[in-house]
Amino acid sequence: MPTLHWIGKDKVINHHLDVPFKVLEHSCGFDNGTPTEQETNCGNRIIHGDNLEALKALLPEYEGRIKCIYIDPPYNTGNEGWKYNDSVNDPKIKKWLGETVGKEGDDLTRHDKWLCMMYPRLKLLYKLLSKEGIIFISIDDNEYQNLKYICDEIFGRQNFITNFTWRTDGNFDNQAKIKINHEYILCYSKDSGLFEHPKVVDPNIPEGSKLFKTEIRNTVVKNGPKNPISEILLPIGFPSDIENGVIQKRTIAWPHYKNEASITNFKLKNEVIVESGWSSKGILEDFIKSGFKPVKDSKGQDTTFVISKSGAIENIKSRAEASHVVSSLYNMGSTQNMSADLKKMGVDFDYPKSLTLIQYLISIINGEDFIVLDSFAGSGTTAHAVLNLNQIDGRNRKFIIIEMMDYVDKITSERVKHVIKGFGTTEGTGGSFDFYQLGQPMFLEAGKLNELVGVEKIRQYVYYTETKTPLTPTKHKDNKHFLGKHNDTAYYFHYEQDEITTLDHAFLATMKTKAEAYVIYADNCLLTKDFMTKHNIIFKKIPRDITRF
Repeated sequence: MPTLHWIGKDKVINHHLDVPFKVLEHSCGFDNGTPTEQETNCGNRIIHGDNLEALKALLPEYEGRIKCIYIDPPYNTGNEGWKYNDSVNDPKIKKWLGETVGKEGDDLTRHDKWLCMMYPRLKLLYKLLSKEGIIFISIDDNEYQNLKYICDEIFGRQNFITNFTWRTDGNFDNQAKIKINHEYILCYSKDSGLFEHPKVVDPNIPEGSKLFKTEIRNTVVKNGPKNPISEILLPIGFPSDIENGVIQKRTIAWPHYKNEASITNFKLKNEVIVESGWSSKGILEDFIKSGFKPVKDSKGQDTTFVISKSGAIENIKSRAEASHVVSSLYNMGSTQNMSADLKKMGVDFDYPKSLTLIQYLISIINGEDFIVLDSFAGSGTTAHAVLNLNQIDGRNRKFIIIEMMDYVDKITSERVKHVIKGFGTTEGTGGSFDFYQLGQPMFLEAGKLNELVGVEKIRQYVYYTETKTPLTPTKHKDNKHFLGKHNDTAYYFHYEQDEITTLDHAFLATMKTKAEAYVIYADNCLLTKDFMTKHNIIFKKIPRDITRF
């Protein structure tokens, strides 16, 4: 597979590992229209801070748990005025820090800077994405090719779903050689085999379309180079639309009948050999093997087969919900219209994404209560879309949005508040969210633990590094240093902020959890190696042996 190389790639390919882990500090909450200082614990989050650090801060709780990601990163048009400001300790990268990315002719490294900015963020987004998850990335012609290459590298080319094109409705009457009125939305899965057929129909499909029918009939007779002619034996009992009758032996119409077919009470009374090219031969053969019971097609739809009144073989597909998603998106709003709608809330923001567009993309993902993440939140369209969809279909999706700019309070959060409470003549959706700031780093210089983050944050971090699962606060009968049990290993963090802790027989006597193995953190250890080996005890020294990720 081709790979893309650029200035600085070797310095950022693992940069996400060097990004300092910082804790998230709760600032305030908003609970169904009421501000609160307490955490609502509703699951909806707005985070203020650099999205690279914020994404890393989410890992202990959310790695592998995000089912839908939508991001709208800088398009690198040369007009945005964004800066590459990641702390990469290398001369080639340092010379870029703090420099505004300029236009093509003025800044020959603008594409390198953009790729250096995007690569580590995509690596962290990949970690956060669940096995069945989907990521949507908005982009235009400036970086589309580069983005496709690095997404192929990070997500795997085999997990590319499609490249949506969005016709950006708006004012295009100004003169140009060729007026660009589209953008792209790259779509990748974590595992394409787990991506379910969407239970949604393109909104541009007319109401009377057969796509909305719960039962679809189509002939499986299909002749062509990809469908070579072959014979199928239809056994006694094969169903038919004909109540009583005979289909004569024939070669003038497809399928050919090698012998006469006698039908009584809607069932074939004798074996018949039919010959044709087939569009669903394998499924038809499965139907026959099943004794004419419904079988699943590639979309999971129940499928049966009948002999039609014309003698054709037709499949009948039954489906509970329609599915029709196409890669060309249109009639889904515009940035101009979205800007006008925001002004009605008293929110002034340039180039917001269309709410209709984001709602449609999220609706492609099946599920009742999954999490939607947006790490380039802007005005908060993704949060708005989640709240709207929940109001429409009664589901319980959650949003996590991240914005680094200071307008996050007066624009992003304010917009979400208006959506929840209602504005003008628009009814509120209801709902809640918590607002967080990026806080203290977990480790100080020289690798020391930063005790200012608090013991509970340290415990959560340590448990995650050991198990790659979040620490769930639960009541237990073990001592206060017990973290949890995972894969029959019990984990203890024997830590006191103002004293030296020791793993000895006295501490072992306080442990109550039975397990096959034990991992115990402490400042010192007085147990012998032979004793620890015999009892499957692993000692880890604080802070030396705490994993950095």
